Amino acid sequence: MAKFVFKFDGVLRQREHVETQRQRELAIVQQEMTGLQIELRALNDSVRASTADLRDNHLTGPLDLNFLAAHRRFTLAMARKGTALVQQIATVQKRLEIAQAALAEAAKQRKIIEKLRERSLQRWKDTLARNEMIETDETAMQIGYRNRLDEADRVARDDAQRANSAEASA
Repeated sequence: MAKFVFKFDGVLRQREHVETQRQRELAIVQQEMTGLQIELRALNDSVRASTADLRDNHLTGPLDLNFLAAHRRFTLAMARKGTALVQQIATVQKRLEIAQAALAEAAKQRKIIEKLRERSLQRWKDTLARNEMIETDETAMQIGYRNRLDEADRVARDDAQRANSAEASA
């Protein structure tokens, strides 16, 4: 039986490779985004814990102004660091969107070649089925022709035997 050969198999493999590479690139950017988000949450938790500690332990009794000033400096430094992290997250978000778009485009390009492969395979199957039908029809015609020849020969032999029988009886 004939074997289907897709002439663009190399292109399909290359596009699958490109798509896999884009998936890796997207995963790297997503991992970076997750790291930044975790760092921002940790920073926020640290500030909340420090503020809660200040409220619970340092606002009763005599006030330590040096501690309050240090806490204020800490809070401002954490706010600056948080702002920088938010800016980094925004930058990474843009890269993430670009990576997602690149992955979508790579998937689209792969699907185009896969669709072409499916259509080529269907055409090949249709051609194969058509050729098999033609061969079947040809075989049936040959069998029918032989049957008619055999029938004609039999009729001719029967006529010859009847003629010989008629001559012999006469």
